[in-house]
Amino acid sequence: MRWLWKLERLCTLRAPGISTRPLHVSVRQRTSVPWGHQEVPAKFNFASHVIDLWASMEKAGKRPPGPALWWVNGKGDEVKWTFRELSEMSQQAANVLLGPCSLQRGDRVAVVLPQVPEWWLVTLGCMRAGLVFMPGAIQMKSKDILYRLQASKARAIVAGDEVAHEVDAVASDCPALRLKLLVSERSRDGWLDLKTLLKEASTTHHCVESGSQEAAAIYFTSGTSGLPKMAEHSHASLGLKGKMDAGTWTGLQPSDLIWTIADTGWMVNILTTLLEPWALGACTFIHLLPKFDPQTVLKVLSSYPINSMVGAPLVYRMLLQQDLSSYKFPHLKNCFTSGETLLPQTLQNWKAQTGMDIREFYGQTETGLTCRVSSTMIVKPGYLGTASPYYDVQVIDDEGNVLPPGREGDIAIRVKPIKPLGIFSGYVDNPKKTAANIRGDFWLLGDRGIKDQDGYFQFLGRADDIINSSGYRIGPSEVENVLMEHPAVAEVAVVSSPDPVRGEVVKAFVVLTPHFLSHDKDQLTRELQQHAKSVTAPYKYPRKLEFVLDLPKTITGKISREKLRAMEWKTTKKPQAQ
Repeated sequence: MRWLWKLERLCTLRAPGISTRPLHVSVRQRTSVPWGHQEVPAKFNFASHVIDLWASMEKAGKRPPGPALWWVNGKGDEVKWTFRELSEMSQQAANVLLGPCSLQRGDRVAVVLPQVPEWWLVTLGCMRAGLVFMPGAIQMKSKDILYRLQASKARAIVAGDEVAHEVDAVASDCPALRLKLLVSERSRDGWLDLKTLLKEASTTHHCVESGSQEAAAIYFTSGTSGLPKMAEHSHASLGLKGKMDAGTWTGLQPSDLIWTIADTGWMVNILTTLLEPWALGACTFIHLLPKFDPQTVLKVLSSYPINSMVGAPLVYRMLLQQDLSSYKFPHLKNCFTSGETLLPQTLQNWKAQTGMDIREFYGQTETGLTCRVSSTMIVKPGYLGTASPYYDVQVIDDEGNVLPPGREGDIAIRVKPIKPLGIFSGYVDNPKKTAANIRGDFWLLGDRGIKDQDGYFQFLGRADDIINSSGYRIGPSEVENVLMEHPAVAEVAVVSSPDPVRGEVVKAFVVLTPHFLSHDKDQLTRELQQHAKSVTAPYKYPRKLEFVLDLPKTITGKISREKLRAMEWKTTKKPQAQ
C-alpha cells in the first residue's frame, strides 16, 4: 500500500492538467467514497500517468528492482522488461504507429495477437498515440475478422502468423484497412515487419493528452441476437477505473508476480496483466501457451516465483485432474478466477489439495471489475463477492426496484443520476442497444442473482440466451447463422447444454432439409461441426447436435430457445466438478 500511495502522490504532483482530487484518494478512502461523489479529471492516459511515473521512480531508485513484464515461451526464450524499458519501447511502438504507419489520432487498430510481448507494446503504444485499440481472439476465422474490420472501419491490424492468412483472405473487402503489421520471425507479402520497425524507431515520444472520455478501446461482445456489438471504452472507464480499482482486491505488491492464463481478446486479460499489476508497480508474468497443458502450468507454478494466478474455473478443474501432490508452489499466495461459474466442489478440492482459496471476481466487457472476493475477504462458496468500491451493485425486479437481501432478481449497476466511471461509453453506432440495457436507474448485467445480508452476490444464471463455455461468451445467433449456410440445415436453434468439464457447451437442434433426411446422422454431425469450425472461431462450434423434426416457436413464429434450454437442462444430468 505504501508504494501505491507514493504513485498516487506522484500523480498529483507531476501530472499537469489533471485535477488532483480524483487521483489523490488514499487507500483508506477507497472503500467508502463512491465515484458518483468525485470529479473525473479532464485528461488521463494510463501510459503516461502510470507507466512513465513508475519508470521515473525506477530511475530515481524509489521502486524495488525487478521486471514489469517477464515473458517466457517454454523454448528457452525469455524477455524481462523493467518499467523504464517498457516506457521506452512503448514509445517506440507509438512512433511506429504514427510514423511509418501514418495513423492519426482516433484511428482504430485491430490487435489480434497471442500472449507475446508485442501485445503489451502495441496496446500501450496505441494509448500514447491516441489510437483506439481493438483486441481480438487468435481463434477467429476470416468471417469473424471480416465483420470486425468492416464494422469498425479499422485503419490497421496487428497480427501474427496465427491469423495473417485469414486477414489476407478478406483484406480486399475492407476498404478502410490501410495497413497490416506482422509480428513474426518470417516476412509476408503486403505486411510490414513490426519487430524491425520497433528497432529502428525513436525511444522518445510525446504522449497525447487524451481526454478522459476520449475513446481508448473497442471490445467486440456477443449478444443474444445478431452479430457481436462494439463496446467502446474511454481512457477513464478503462485506464483510470483500472488504476482506482488497484489495491482493492488482488493485494499485489511491487515485488509480486501475477500470471494470467487467458486469451488476449478478453477483458480479463487487460485487467489482470496490464491495468491492475502495473497500477501497483507489480510484475506481469506470461508463459506462452499455444495450447493449454495442465502439466506445463503446474511446472511453471513450481519453478517461478509467481505470487498470484488468474484463470477461468476450467483451468482449476483441469489442474485438479493431475496429481497435485507431486508439485510444490512455494511462492503462490492468491488464486483468482472469473468468466464462468466456480462450482463449490472445485473450490473445496483446490483448498484441500493446495491449502489455498480460489477468489472470484465478476464483471462484463461493458463494466470491467464489478464484484470481487478480495485477498482480505472471507470466501463464501457459490458467491461472487461484494461490489467494487465505486459501483452501487444491486439486485432489482422487473420494474427496476431494488430488492431486499435474499430475493432473486437481475444483477445491475446504478447508472443514474450519475453514471459511474467504469461503465463503458456505449455500443458504437447503436444507441438503441445501449438504452435497451438500462432499466430504471440501472445498467443490467444480464445475470440473475441474490444479494445476501453481507453484500455478497450469488450468481444464479444468465437472464438471456448467451452461452458461457469455458469462459467464452458465445452468442447463439452467431452459431445459428453459420450452420444455416450448410445445405442440410432447414432450421436451427442453438442453446447451452450442461457439461462436466466446461460447465456448459454449445448444442444445436437441427431440422434437416428433405434431401438430407436419409443421410447418416453421425457423419452429418461431424460434417456440420467441421463446417462451423472452418467458418467461425472453433470455440463456437456445437459440441452437441441433435436432429429434430421441428422446433418450438412463439405465437409470433419466433423459435423459442428458452423452451429448448429449459428442456435441455432439465433432462440432462447436471455437471459435476473436480
